[in-house]
Amino acid sequence: MTNEIFMRAALEQAGLGAAAGEVPIGAVLVVNDRIISEAFNQPIGSIDPTAHAEVLVLREAARALGNYRLTDATVYVTIEPCLMCVGALVHARVRDVVYGATEPKTGALVSAVRALEQPGLNHRFAVTGGVLELECRAIIQKFFWDKRRSERVDIET
Repeated sequence: MTNEIFMRAALEQAGLGAAAGEVPIGAVLVVNDRIISEAFNQPIGSIDPTAHAEVLVLREAARALGNYRLTDATVYVTIEPCLMCVGALVHARVRDVVYGATEPKTGALVSAVRALEQPGLNHRFAVTGGVLELECRAIIQKFFWDKRRSERVDIET
């Protein structure tokens, strides 16, 4: 039940991202059952290719907690993290990552790459997938469906 509460908070962030015209991926970072930071993808608006929701929650939490090592943290993210984000999560030493829907093209936990299986990593975290999977998948599918429909309308006019 706790996973679903925090994933709903991540979904709220994803909705804010969609409203801002960003790919709607949201994340929250939790320590001791308290949200420390929350964010949505912002690479377009911030003109920063690294401004993924996961990276942004790590940055904000590290500042808030005064430590770049987030060893007691659980990160909830609506979509399976990409390779860049998994690297950042490893470096932050998070304890757990909980995601909603898999990302077959760029997911780096169980889909396109299994990053945590790479030898030489000095940290690994627990992974839980499929939390509120249908809702997480629906928000991103709707975003891209609307985007494609809008592009077709532009072409036709």
